[in-house]
Amino acid sequence: MMERRREMMVDRLRIEVYPDRQRMGESAGRAVARQLRRLLADQDNVRMVFAAAPSQNEFLSCLREEEGIDWKRVTAFHMDEYIGLLPGAPQFFSRYLQDRLFDHVRPGTVHFMHSEGEVSKECARYGELVREAPIDIVCLGIGENGHLAFNDPPVADFNDPHTVKIVALDPSCRQQQVNDGCFASYNKVPTHALTLTIPALMAGRFLYCSVPGAAKRNALTALRSGPVNTACPASILRTHSACRLFADMDAYGME
Repeated sequence: MMERRREMMVDRLRIEVYPDRQRMGESAGRAVARQLRRLLADQDNVRMVFAAAPSQNEFLSCLREEEGIDWKRVTAFHMDEYIGLLPGAPQFFSRYLQDRLFDHVRPGTVHFMHSEGEVSKECARYGELVREAPIDIVCLGIGENGHLAFNDPPVADFNDPHTVKIVALDPSCRQQQVNDGCFASYNKVPTHALTLTIPALMAGRFLYCSVPGAAKRNALTALRSGPVNTACPASILRTHSACRLFADMDAYGME
């Protein structure tokens, strides 16, 4: 058993590996809290984007307990949302983030994606909100197929001209939602979603990526060992100037 973290660089990406997902999540939470305090000391408002997935549980649990953060000066976004869920469905990512973080820390402003109406107009509305000012911090994960947000390999575009777009979910991505326990069966998983595009995510000044669990091992291996291309959309993280990736040993694997 590894007793402490291991660090390495892959191109510009800093990868930190921890013995288990609890210590991984705590380390990611403390790192984001430190960055948030530093930014709030120098600027009036901090704009953040959050992922909503079970991979973020430990990270968000730690972050919400951190002290000395003036959350009233934080503007929060989320990076994707299902299309076609019934009103009030527990799988909405907005609901996840409210339950796990926002209802605890009460950010000054939270901008939710609304996928129940005319989604093309929602893409334009939400994109304008994201572009109003630079995004300071992006807290994200990677999918079993290497996706970032819902930018699965078939639709990922490193030069996407859009900020938010409608995507068809890849079958492997839909199956992951079942594997994660979010849906009872594959056929219950929505077929489409709204997502921030890869350029929108990569525009964040500081990126913090949490990747726990053996199910993510193939994606993490492709990210760090393969080429930077859309076959593994998360490989683009290797080009960001300030991205830290936190993994546990189950995700990283043994060498």
